[in-house]
Amino acid sequence: MNRDTPAAGDTGAACYVYGIVPADAAAPTGVRGVGTPPAAVDLLPGGRVAALVSEVDPTKPLGTPDDLRAHARVLDSVVSALVPVLPFRFGSVVDGRRAVADELLGPSEEGFATALASLRGLAQYTLRGSYVEDRVLRDVLAARPDIAALRERTASLPEDTGHYDRLRLGELVAREIGDRGEADVRHLVDTLGPLAVAVARGPDPDPDQPIDVSFLVHHTRWARFEAEAEDLARGWSGRVGIRLLGPLAPYDFAPTAVDGASEGVPGPWV
Repeated sequence: MNRDTPAAGDTGAACYVYGIVPADAAAPTGVRGVGTPPAAVDLLPGGRVAALVSEVDPTKPLGTPDDLRAHARVLDSVVSALVPVLPFRFGSVVDGRRAVADELLGPSEEGFATALASLRGLAQYTLRGSYVEDRVLRDVLAARPDIAALRERTASLPEDTGHYDRLRLGELVAREIGDRGEADVRHLVDTLGPLAVAVARGPDPDPDQPIDVSFLVHHTRWARFEAEAEDLARGWSGRVGIRLLGPLAPYDFAPTAVDGASEGVPGPWV
């Protein structure tokens, strides 16, 4: 990059990129970005799209909890204002404003614009749930007499014996809880899926958090989605602890949007 001919407004500092928005979007107000002190956030336009950026000192590492929260806060504030956004992965730093314009926005403008059009009016809601340990164990033992018998037998064995029985007990309980998680996820999707335009599961089922499902929801259905999600959580109270997150940037859906818009579009997505 030629530092002697900087882009308009280029200060020579590195640019932290939060995501891509339409060129006619307004920069978020009242929201500060990553870094110490927190940086101002603005838009760097490139044709039909713009990058949501702030300047950072590349010699100062990012990664504090405050930085992570700032990254999400900037993106989610844009979505709350009904502006479509393609969120970038935390830590996406580009070598100055000229590089953002020439190397990121220029080559991918059409793909970004098409992907943004497919996300207009949409936001992500994520539901994450974990079982109340004592309750789920009681339910498993009540439903599976074979597991209850094995548990009773291993409990009476000395600590230095019954190793394989204890391993088997753990495997059976984990499998049963996993099956219950799959059943609850299916119920969750059946209940809330009709209110969404797309649904995505978490990447890998977590035994400690077997329920992790994201929904892409149009803003006209946000209130209804939230109400039905809260009803479902109340119905599971005492058995499953549910957290509802949203409206969020479409973290789990942006790669699909870009892939559907253009082959070869770079995707440093969250």
